[in-house]
Amino acid sequence: MRWTAQDHPRAKWVVLSNTTLGTLIAMINSSIVLISLPAIFNGLRLDPLQPTNISYLLWMLMGYMLVTAVLVVTLGRLGDIFGRVRIYNAGFLIFTLTSVVLSLDPFHGGAGAWWLIGWRVAQAVGGSMLMANSAAIITDAFPVSQRGMALGVNVVAGISGSFIGLLLGGLLAEWNWRSVFWVNVPIGLLGTVWAYRSLHDTGVRGRARIDWWGNITFAVGLTALLAAITYGIQPYGGSTMGWGNPWVLAGLVGGAAVLALFCVIEVRSAEPMFPLGLFRNAAFAGGSAGTLLGAIARGGLQFMLIVWLQGIWLPLHGYDYADTPLWAGIYLIPLTVGFLAAGPIAGHLSDRFGPRPFAAGGLVVIAVSFGGLLLLPTDFGYTPFALLVFLNGLGSGLFSAPNTSMIMSSVPAQARGAASGMRATFQNAGMVLSIGVFFSLMVAGLSGSLPGALSGGLTAQGVPAGSAHAIAALPPVGTLFAAFLGYNPVQQLLGPHVLTQLPPGHAAVLTGRQFFPHLISGPFHDGLVVVFCLAIAMSLVAALASLVRGRAEQARGADAVSEQHSMRAPTR
Repeated sequence: MRWTAQDHPRAKWVVLSNTTLGTLIAMINSSIVLISLPAIFNGLRLDPLQPTNISYLLWMLMGYMLVTAVLVVTLGRLGDIFGRVRIYNAGFLIFTLTSVVLSLDPFHGGAGAWWLIGWRVAQAVGGSMLMANSAAIITDAFPVSQRGMALGVNVVAGISGSFIGLLLGGLLAEWNWRSVFWVNVPIGLLGTVWAYRSLHDTGVRGRARIDWWGNITFAVGLTALLAAITYGIQPYGGSTMGWGNPWVLAGLVGGAAVLALFCVIEVRSAEPMFPLGLFRNAAFAGGSAGTLLGAIARGGLQFMLIVWLQGIWLPLHGYDYADTPLWAGIYLIPLTVGFLAAGPIAGHLSDRFGPRPFAAGGLVVIAVSFGGLLLLPTDFGYTPFALLVFLNGLGSGLFSAPNTSMIMSSVPAQARGAASGMRATFQNAGMVLSIGVFFSLMVAGLSGSLPGALSGGLTAQGVPAGSAHAIAALPPVGTLFAAFLGYNPVQQLLGPHVLTQLPPGHAAVLTGRQFFPHLISGPFHDGLVVVFCLAIAMSLVAALASLVRGRAEQARGADAVSEQHSMRAPTR
């Protein structure tokens, strides 16, 4: 016999537990590879300084997030039509099977990289099924009075998964790079069996046609736009970045044009996959804007902190480059602690006092933490750094659950699957955009000061001026990715011919732990100022968007005020 959340009081807690596990594992995998890339590159025998290998690095990072950004709306809509639990359960199964295949990569070099990229795309399909429908399943199962708390637990698990993935990836990569995929298998098997045995659809489901033209134009347009941003980071011709590349320009213009066509199709469609009419609700529109801008700011923080720790701070403090992924994860624990401390409490309190003060306040706290990080020197003391990243996690926790509750409670029941998918699309698209936006800004910042620092630092150690200038003229994106991977490129850039001609003391300095981090710390901080200033601006704009109220809410608020006045008025 199939039970529902209304028939059995404990059923809703089973729903919350399983969907939280699914969301957690899906989000862990969006970041676990991020910090494990040094071990993966070593395991596949890929040279991080080869220009062609930059594409592998970017697609390993962005392929998973790109697919989830493209598919979650479609899969949320399919959940509305065919049953949210059915799509969710299938996602758990796909996710688990692809984790097994990823861990069995039989190749090295470029072939091994494409194996991981291709199967990560397939894994992202399963992850999208989980993310697109979990919030809608919870919204179906819980009454309004508990919905903020339940969504808060789910959203906290999801976003904390992106933080937990950093620590878990560092720990597992220290042992074996394949283990970052093995870890999914037992959790996935447990979740799959549990989901198929325990979860059943209780939400509104209706017969509808699939909006094929909407699906196709959305997927093509968003993929072209985000892929163009990915390749815009890479050098092209004599330029440090590829924004002048005709293919990049075609992707940007063509992707935007196809997305405009998608909007026209959706407005005219009787059963759209992306109900644009939801944006007429100011609460939904403001919450969605907050989700997108907050995700961009949060994504930029993760990438910049990893570069900062693995490429500069940890080597300066005596850590071997091989150990930097593990210790970067450990030193970022305050970020996760702050998020876990605030998230569940914010979800519970938003049920009592409303979500807007918490969502907007959390974004302001995030902006303050970015401002504090700007004031730190590149070689900082750990205590103020830990307090600031804890504050950033605290702000993210205050924002995330109330923001989700605000979005999901602003739509009718039959549109919850689509709204859940739209929310996940904005979140995942924001993470992909953050890579393009913040890496581009960082490369632009490095372009001004890095060549001079490289040339001066190398010649000071006796490197011939011609060799030093040639290295300084290389695109700064290679140096940035070397720092991102926790890798000292000086020995490879100079080559044995130059190093053997230098005095042994100078050669030891050039290839040691201190030289490269000291060399790039100043230019890196110049780029960091630009990146974090933009993150502050985005956080504050998102806070304002989160305060927007829908007409229905304004009417309810006015009625409540009127009722209070009538109750207090003296009788005559």
